[in-house]
Amino acid sequence: MLANELQSRLEPWLLKVSDADSVTIIDMAKLSGGAIQENWSLSAAFSSGPMAGMQKLVVRTDALASVSVSHSRANEFSILRLAFDAGVKVPEPLWCCDDQNVLGLPFFVMRRIAGTAAGHKLTKDSGLGVDLLQSLAHELSLIHTIKPAHDVLTFLPVPEVNTALRDIEQYQKYLDEFNAPHPILEWGLSWLERNIPDGKELVLTHQDFRTGNYMVDDGQLTGILDWEFGAWGDPMSDIGWFCAKCWRFGANHKEAGGIGDREDFYKFYESQSGRNVDTDAVVYWEVMAHVRWAIVAIQQGNRFMVEGEQNLEAALTAHVVPELELEIMGMTGEAK
Repeated sequence: MLANELQSRLEPWLLKVSDADSVTIIDMAKLSGGAIQENWSLSAAFSSGPMAGMQKLVVRTDALASVSVSHSRANEFSILRLAFDAGVKVPEPLWCCDDQNVLGLPFFVMRRIAGTAAGHKLTKDSGLGVDLLQSLAHELSLIHTIKPAHDVLTFLPVPEVNTALRDIEQYQKYLDEFNAPHPILEWGLSWLERNIPDGKELVLTHQDFRTGNYMVDDGQLTGILDWEFGAWGDPMSDIGWFCAKCWRFGANHKEAGGIGDREDFYKFYESQSGRNVDTDAVVYWEVMAHVRWAIVAIQQGNRFMVEGEQNLEAALTAHVVPELELEIMGMTGEAK
C-alpha cells in the first residue's frame, strides 16, 4: 500500500480511536528493518482529546507473507502492553486494530522513540559499551520478572515439557516442511536433544533480544523493539540469543551482542535479576539460536522463492544459512 492510500485510511480510524475532533497526518514514511513485519513512521496532528498536539507514531502491520513463529499483531500488542506496564523500556502501545477493512491487514500503533537500531552501526560505535550493557541487562531482568500465568497472555501456552524440548520439536516440524534437505540443521537438533539443560524456571522471554532490536539515542538505550516471538521460556535462552555470534554484526570479539564482554553482561544481569547465570546453559542456547535463526532465514527466503513476495530483504536473508551451519558444527565439536 502506498503512503497516500495508507494516510487516507488511517486518518479516519485515528480520529475514531483518539476522541479528537480532527486528525491530520503530516508526514509518513516506511521504516527500514523489520524483516517480518512492516513499520511506518508518521507524524500526526490531533486537534483535541488525550493526544492533542503533534504526535510521533509508528504503525506496525503484517507483511504480505509472514513466518509461522510470529505472533499476530493483536497478540504482540498484548505482550508489548504487559511489558510496558511492568516498567520495561518499550515504545508505548496505543491502539490495536484487527479490522482488516481499515488497512487490509491487522496493525497496531505505538509511540515513536528516538535513536537507531541498526546493528552494523551500533557495534562500530566505540562510545558504546559497559553502560549500554548494564542498561540492557536491567531491561532483560525486568522482562524476566513476568511469569505465568497472566490473563492477558492466555494465548501463550504454558509448556508441559522442558522448553528446550518444546523448541526442538517445533524446529524439527519446520525442517520437515522444507522441500530441500538440511542435514547440518538436523545434526544440530540431534545434538540439542542429547544435551538439554536442566533449566526448569519459566519466565516471559523476549525470544529476539539482540542488537538490532533495541534503540539507542546519544549513547542511551531508548527502547526494546520487536516482541512478535515472546514466549514462556528459560531465562538463559534470552541471554544465549543475545550473545550468539550471529548477532554480533562482525564484532565477534565482543561476545555480548557485539557491544561488550559477556562476563560484564552476566555480572550486570545477575546483580539486577538476583538470578545466577548458568554459563553452560547459555552456550547451549547459543547453539539453539544458530539453529533457530537458520530455520527462520530459510523461511524468509521462501517468502520470495516459494510464495513470490517481492521482498528483497527476505530474499537475501537466506544467504546467511551456510555461515550459521558452520557455526553450529564448530560449537558442537564437529568442525575440528
